[in-house]
Amino acid sequence: MSFQCILRTLFYEKTVVIASSHRVSIALLLPPIDCGGDEAEKNRHCGESTAEKPSSKTLYIDFRFYQVSVMASISTWFRYMAHKLEYSLTLSLKSHRREKLSDRELIQIIFKNLFHGKITYLHSGKGPEMAPTMAAHENTLLVRKIPIANTRYLYVGDAVVLKDPNDSDKFLVRRLAAVEGFEMVSGDAKEEPFVLEKDQCWVVAENKDIKPKEAYDSRTFGPVSTTDIVGRAIYCLRTAVDHGPVRNSHTAMGQDSPILAVELDVDEMAKNHKAQ
Repeated sequence: MSFQCILRTLFYEKTVVIASSHRVSIALLLPPIDCGGDEAEKNRHCGESTAEKPSSKTLYIDFRFYQVSVMASISTWFRYMAHKLEYSLTLSLKSHRREKLSDRELIQIIFKNLFHGKITYLHSGKGPEMAPTMAAHENTLLVRKIPIANTRYLYVGDAVVLKDPNDSDKFLVRRLAAVEGFEMVSGDAKEEPFVLEKDQCWVVAENKDIKPKEAYDSRTFGPVSTTDIVGRAIYCLRTAVDHGPVRNSHTAMGQDSPILAVELDVDEMAKNHKAQ
């Protein structure tokens, strides 16, 4: 199914919108969506109630699930939903190509990704290599998920979360210093310059007090695959009173601002921080 067909199905089918103070129900020409999880979760996310059973072609969107800030403007909300739609489409099309889904299954997955869940998650880790962005002790990061790790979604200067090259069960936070096509020149005259190949990148620690040979980054383990990058850190909570947005590339910070406005919950991050 083409991108245009998906958008036409999403936005140009006849719909009936019924709004209340907390939720909007959209009647679509689609089969019911299985939200997964136990019955309580289904009731919470899908908006089922015993008072009035929805038709099999009604999708309920509970906006309380998004924990939307009352300070977020309408334009911010629309920018956020545009990012959410792009993420949902990209992820769903990836699954479609991998699993050979039917068009109906593909549309179900798009709606499920779009209206149930977030495009950020919390990550915990110690960060002496990433000072001053991260503290030496345990930090809680809000990380934006990356649907496809390439130069369309990642930019030089971003603080990225990636799999440890020597232990895929662990994750690191490092600055993205170079991507494919960049020529890498060493300060050591004995080392030959080289060019990063396709899908390769170079990541470095931020702490300038750490000697290059002691830093656990590309200067010690070499280039890494961009496919090992799982997200971009957009907010860091070091302590309950010391937290703020992560400094990333100008482009990334502009793209991430509506996501921060909608999905950032400092109280939730603080609770997660205390539980560590």
